[in-house]
Amino acid sequence: MGIVAIIPVAGVLAFIVAAYLVRYVMAQDTGTDKMQEVALAIRQGASAFMNRQYSTIAILAVVVSAILGVATGSWRTIVAFLAGAAASAISGYIGMSVAVISNLRSAAGAKKSLNNALTIAFRGGAVSGLAVTTLSLLGVTALFYLYGGGSNPEIAPLEIVGFGFGASFVALFAQLGGGIFTKAADVGADLVGKVEAGIPEDDPRNPAVVADLVGDNVGDCAGRGADLFESTAAENIGAMILGIALIPAFGVKGILFPLVARAFGIIASIVGIFFVRVREDEPPMAGLNRGFYVTSILAAIFLFFVTRSMLSAPGVNFMYFYLAALVGIATSWVFVYITQYYTEYRFRPVREIANASQTGPATNIIAGVSVGMESVAVPVLVLSVAIYLAHWLGAASGIEGGGLYGTAVATMGMLSVVAYILAMDTYGPIVDNAGGIAEMSEAPEEYRTRTDKLDASGNTTKALTKGYAVGSASLAAFLLFSAYIDAVKAKAGITGTYAVDIGKPTVFIGAFIGAMLVFVFSSTAIRAVGKAAQVVIMEVRRQFKEIPGIMEGTAKPDYAKAVDIVTIGALKEMVVPGLIVVVTPVLVGLILRAEAAAAFLMVGTITGVILALFLNTGGGAWDNAKKYIEAGNLGGKRSEPHKAAVVGDTVGDPFKDTAGPSLHVLIKLLSTITLVLAALFV
Repeated sequence: MGIVAIIPVAGVLAFIVAAYLVRYVMAQDTGTDKMQEVALAIRQGASAFMNRQYSTIAILAVVVSAILGVATGSWRTIVAFLAGAAASAISGYIGMSVAVISNLRSAAGAKKSLNNALTIAFRGGAVSGLAVTTLSLLGVTALFYLYGGGSNPEIAPLEIVGFGFGASFVALFAQLGGGIFTKAADVGADLVGKVEAGIPEDDPRNPAVVADLVGDNVGDCAGRGADLFESTAAENIGAMILGIALIPAFGVKGILFPLVARAFGIIASIVGIFFVRVREDEPPMAGLNRGFYVTSILAAIFLFFVTRSMLSAPGVNFMYFYLAALVGIATSWVFVYITQYYTEYRFRPVREIANASQTGPATNIIAGVSVGMESVAVPVLVLSVAIYLAHWLGAASGIEGGGLYGTAVATMGMLSVVAYILAMDTYGPIVDNAGGIAEMSEAPEEYRTRTDKLDASGNTTKALTKGYAVGSASLAAFLLFSAYIDAVKAKAGITGTYAVDIGKPTVFIGAFIGAMLVFVFSSTAIRAVGKAAQVVIMEVRRQFKEIPGIMEGTAKPDYAKAVDIVTIGALKEMVVPGLIVVVTPVLVGLILRAEAAAAFLMVGTITGVILALFLNTGGGAWDNAKKYIEAGNLGGKRSEPHKAAVVGDTVGDPFKDTAGPSLHVLIKLLSTITLVLAALFV
C-alpha cells in the first residue's frame, strides 16, 4: 500500500485530535449565569433553524437524485450524489455544533487573558476544520475503492463525480439559507438598534440581537463548513480525473496523489493549530498567522516527498511538479496578505472608507464600492500567474499532458492548508458570538476590551478565508473545466484538441448566459436579504413601541419571535436562487449542446470569480471601517461618522456574507453538474 496508507492514518489522527480539542473546550469555564442564558438562546435558535433548513434541503436533494438517476441511468451516480449531499450536511452540523459550545467558553475565557479566549475560540474552530476536511478525504477515498478503483482506476474517478455534485448542491442551499438568515438579522439589528435607537452593538435591549448571533453560527460556521467540504471534494475529484491520462507513466499514483497530498496537509494543519498563541499586548492576527506559517512550511516539506514518491517516472522530473505545488502554497499566502491589506483597518483601503464616513453614508458607500472594485485586480493577476506557471512547470516535467496536471498539483498545494484555513474561518463567528455574549451579559469592560480585539481579528479571518475560498475555487474550476472537456471528447470519440469556438452564435450565447446567471443569482440573494431584513426591522420597531420598559432595561424583548421571523424568511427566500443555478446549465447543455455549455461554464466561472472578489472584499472593508470608528477614531461610537459607517456596513453585509460566499459554491456547482451530465450534452 506504501505511501497511500497515510490516508487512513491521517483520518484517524485527525479525529483523535478533534476529540481532544472538543474535550479541551468543554473543560473550560462556562462563565456567569447570564452568559449561560444568552448562549443557550443562541444554541437553541441555531439548532432549530438548522433542523428546518436541512429538512427542506433533504427534500430537494431526493428530488434531484431521482431526476439524476433517470437522466444518467446510473445507480452509482445516485449513490455518490446522496453520499456527497449527506456528508456536506454533516459538515454543516459539525461547524454549527462546535461553534455554539465554544462561543460561551471563549467569552468566559476573556476574564483570564486574551490568549485564553483566543485559544478556546481557535481550537473550537479547529475541530470543524479537521472534521470537515477529513470527512471529505475519507468520503472520496471510500467511494473510489467502493467503485472499483483498485482494479479499474481509470473508470472510478468518473463515477464519483456525483459526490462532488451532491456536496455542491447542499452547500449552495446551506450557504444561501444561512447567509440570508445571518444578514437579515444583522441588518435589522444594526439599523434599528444602532442608528435609530442609538444603542450599542449586541445590546440586550435589541430584540434582534439573539437572531444576529444565531446567524453567525448558521451562516458563517455551518454554511462555510459545507462550502469548504464541497470545495475539497470537487477539487480532489477533478484532479483525480486528470490523473487518468497519466496512468501510463505513474499508474494509479497519479490518480491518488490528490488524496495523499490532502492527508499530509491535514497532518501539517494539526501541528500548526498548536502553535497558535498570543501575548496580551500582541494583535490576535499575529498568533493566527504564526500557526499558518508553520502549517504552510510543513505542507511544503511534506509535498516534496509526496511528489518524489508518486510523480516520478522514467523521463519525468518530479521537481517540476513539486515547484507547481509550491506555486499553489505561495498563492494561498499571497491571497491571505491581499485580503488582510484590503480588510484590516491598519491599511489604506479601510481607513479611506472610514474617512469618507465623515461626510455621510453616500460617500461611505461610494468609497466602499471603489475599494471593492480595486480589490479585484491583484488577485486576478496572481491567479493568472499561478495558472500559467503551474501549467508551464507541468509541461516542462517531460510527460505528455503534464501541463494540465501541473495546475492540478498547484491546486493541491493551495489546498494543503485548507484545514487550518477553515479553523481560522470558524474562529471568526465564535469570537463574534463571544463578544455578543459578553455585551449581553453586561460583563466587565476588561472582558469586552479583549473580546472586541478578537472580534476585529475574526472579521479579518472571515474575509481572508473567503478570499482563499474564491482563489481555490478558481484553480478548481480550471481543473473541472478540463475534466468536462475530456468527458465530452470521450463521449464524442474525439482525439486531440476540442475547440470551443466563441465565434459560433450558440457558443457565444452560452457564454453570455453564463455571465448573466452570476448577476441574476447575486441579485436574488441580495434581494432576499433585503426582504427578510424589512420584516425584522418592522418587528424590532414594533417591540420597542409595544413592550414598555425595553429601553429602560426593566422588560425583556421577545428574542424568539425575531429568530422565528428570520428563519421563515430565510427558508422561503433560499429556494429560487438555488434552483436558478441548478436548472440553467442543464437547459444550456440540452438546448445549445456541449460546446455552448463549455463556453457557459468558462465565462460563468470567470464572472463569478471576479464578482465574488468584489463582494467579499468590499463587504469586509465596510465592516472593519465601522470597527475602526468604534475603536474610538473619527468621533467613535454614536457619532455621525459612525452612523454613516453602520449604513455602509449594512450595504456590505449581504455582499460578504450571502451573495459572495454563495458564488464560491456556484462556481463549482456549475462545473460538477455539467461534468455529471456531459454525456447528455453531446
